[in-house]
Amino acid sequence: MKKNPPSPSILYADDDYESIATLMKLRAPSLILGLVLGIGISLTTSRFEETISKNIQVAFFLPFIVYIADAIGTQTESIYARDLRTGKAKFINYLKKEFVLGIIFAALFGLFAGFITWVWLKNELLSYSIGIATLAAVASAPIIALLITEGFQLLGRDPATSSGPIATVIQDMISVVIYGSICSMILLP
Repeated sequence: MKKNPPSPSILYADDDYESIATLMKLRAPSLILGLVLGIGISLTTSRFEETISKNIQVAFFLPFIVYIADAIGTQTESIYARDLRTGKAKFINYLKKEFVLGIIFAALFGLFAGFITWVWLKNELLSYSIGIATLAAVASAPIIALLITEGFQLLGRDPATSSGPIATVIQDMISVVIYGSICSMILLP
């Protein structure tokens, strides 16, 4: 089956050929939106102040959980955005495979993170919290990345410039909510 080439109506950011003004125009909107939503992540994190103040060790793992979910999502989004431009991407195939990959990575990383936490801090409840939160955040990351990347493609925006900042900030917020909620449920009486 022959794939359709990318839409000629989408202006793709290309540092080799586009002016700095054009690159700014293409990249700035999603970065500005990401900046605003990033402040929202700080506000969201503050909602879990009681959990963090009860066990400061909870704070040790927030960067890890946010990072690992972002790393998974960024891989998905980069590969999909690249293939969209070449006309080789089929959304449903990516959705199926990335869902399975997300579950596999989530299980592996969740088990590893929970085990390392237990070995390091000898805190069973915190270990469960870290393992479960890692599992949930990582499992959601490829799907979020795909949906956002596909959404920008359907809107006629370059998914490489638009989806990265937006998918990252949305995944960060989701990861914080997942982690904070799980820690609150398990660690607070």
